[in-house]
Amino acid sequence: MPRIDETRPFVPVRIAVMTVSDTRTPESDKSGDALVELLTEAGHILADRTIVSDDRGRITMQLTRWVDDPEVDVVISTGGTGITGRDVTPEAFEAIYEKPIEGFGELFRMLSYQKIGTSTIQSRATAGVTRGTYLFALPGSPSACRDGWEMILKDQLDYRHRPCNFVELFPRLREHEAD
Repeated sequence: MPRIDETRPFVPVRIAVMTVSDTRTPESDKSGDALVELLTEAGHILADRTIVSDDRGRITMQLTRWVDDPEVDVVISTGGTGITGRDVTPEAFEAIYEKPIEGFGELFRMLSYQKIGTSTIQSRATAGVTRGTYLFALPGSPSACRDGWEMILKDQLDYRHRPCNFVELFPRLREHEAD
């Protein structure tokens, strides 16, 4: 069974939060607020936060800035993962992945199904790695953000989580660049 190994130290991760929306403002961004609350309560560091419009180029540009920033280890976005014409977050993320993490979206939808049934099929939650930075795209509702954090990211971004976690892989994410 997965567990927290209390003999290992907690390692805070520097996380940037991106809300993808044409309508949200800093005052109305409940999903971004939820992510910030959850990650800081867990002991992680908010590295940056922004709201970006539903525009593939702008999303990709912001992702690239954070991937290039050594003070950002992880990016979590909320919004733009549906199937409407303006939902382009997965396309923006996938355009810069070096390695997709297919299991993230699959697991998110499986867990979400238990709460919202077949409506989960409309989510295109996705994740990947680019130049040593983890990128996670969650749907835009506060509930989906909480589910993604509580049921997946909270454990995988905790170095103490056993049998394995994303944090312990940080030193090896860029091995291919040495070639």
